[in-house]
Amino acid sequence: MSIVKVDFSNIVKPVKPVHGVCCAPYVQSGTQPHVEKYFKEGNIPYCRLHDCMGDYGGSYFVDVTNVFPNFDADETNPENYDFTFTDDYIGTIQKSGCEAYYRLGETIEWGIEKRRTQPPKDFSKWARICEHIIAHYNKGWANGFHYDIKYWEIWNEPDCIKIEDGCGSMWQTTDEEFFRLYEVASKHLKEKFPEIKIGGYSSCGFYYAFRETFHPEINYHPGVKKYITFFHNFMEMAKKESCPLDFFSWHLYASNVDEMLAYAKYARENLDKYGFTQTECHLNEWNINAEGHGFRDKHTAVGASFNGAILAEMQHTSNIDLATYYCFSNHAIYNGFLDQNDGSVGPAWYPFVAFGKLYALGTEVETHTDTKGIYAVAATKDAESAIMVTNYLADCDKVTVCFSGFEESKKASVKFIDDDRFLVEEMYVTVPENGEISFNLPNYTVAFIEFN
Repeated sequence: MSIVKVDFSNIVKPVKPVHGVCCAPYVQSGTQPHVEKYFKEGNIPYCRLHDCMGDYGGSYFVDVTNVFPNFDADETNPENYDFTFTDDYIGTIQKSGCEAYYRLGETIEWGIEKRRTQPPKDFSKWARICEHIIAHYNKGWANGFHYDIKYWEIWNEPDCIKIEDGCGSMWQTTDEEFFRLYEVASKHLKEKFPEIKIGGYSSCGFYYAFRETFHPEINYHPGVKKYITFFHNFMEMAKKESCPLDFFSWHLYASNVDEMLAYAKYARENLDKYGFTQTECHLNEWNINAEGHGFRDKHTAVGASFNGAILAEMQHTSNIDLATYYCFSNHAIYNGFLDQNDGSVGPAWYPFVAFGKLYALGTEVETHTDTKGIYAVAATKDAESAIMVTNYLADCDKVTVCFSGFEESKKASVKFIDDDRFLVEEMYVTVPENGEISFNLPNYTVAFIEFN
């Protein structure tokens, strides 16, 4: 038996936008039929635009080389930009109530020849091209829009294993050249648009720093060790050159919740150490592992319960400000939600729907669990309240939730998420005078309780 205590009178902090996603669903026949439906259902706050392939327009949107295909052209001439597909893509995201989180850079290249992830020929011109992309979406330039997109990320995973190792994918030259690109672009864009948030660089992660703690059995590729060197060298450069760094982004693919918390603490502490105490910390790619068993687990109750646990702990920790799951759609290996055959979603999606309801309530309240592997997060607003309880690898199968802080008796709807139940209600009760509700919660199961 596990005990979960919830005090609805004890306000903790606002519910954070940690249930964002990467990659909206495929574009189809000029529309994106699943974006508005699911993004509204999940109350998704941000959609990060990276690796945004599609069944049409895959070579024509988001990436800088897609939007501005001829680097030698005049970057001040609107005719040299192709915004058509990106307008459609971002427009549907914004219409859903979600906000685009724009990665300025290129889609990852795993092939034997790298055509897009070579460094720009002229860093200053690249920054001016990005300036005009931002102006199109935020200032109306070139028959554009006034979306006021907040987050603009410079590149993605430039620390990924380099070409000299035979496996480069995102940046094909030296670390120092990327540092120079970031310095030039971040300063230029911040000068032109002081109101936006500029950041990066989407670190591959901090695996090697915690190898002995979490993965002593893994003999990491030398490139993984280099992630740590790259991180510290980047921070030194950004500090020395006074680069804008409104947010720092990093990635993690793992199945251990404590690993995520350790990496977040590492990122936050080092940002503070280098003087970036006001810089937001974004986990803008995460999932339950990458390949292998991770592919299977992403689409099952295993992945669903992992998602519920991670969402709860990201809300609790002060070391993460925003997060985006990788990914909603597009990559068969990483997509944990959308069945691309029929557009349906599986169990892993529904903890996001539940957390979206907490996000709508807006105010986190105090929760406490007495069992490792049981995770809880709760929120309230006026007469409405809700709590999500997740069993991810706990050694128990029954939970008693003890409520306090109610001013009057409440009706409670209890819904469950597993391989067969997608937020299916199985209990509707009046909370008894002792404020306790008990129910079975086997491993890899999520419960969502709503009060009204």
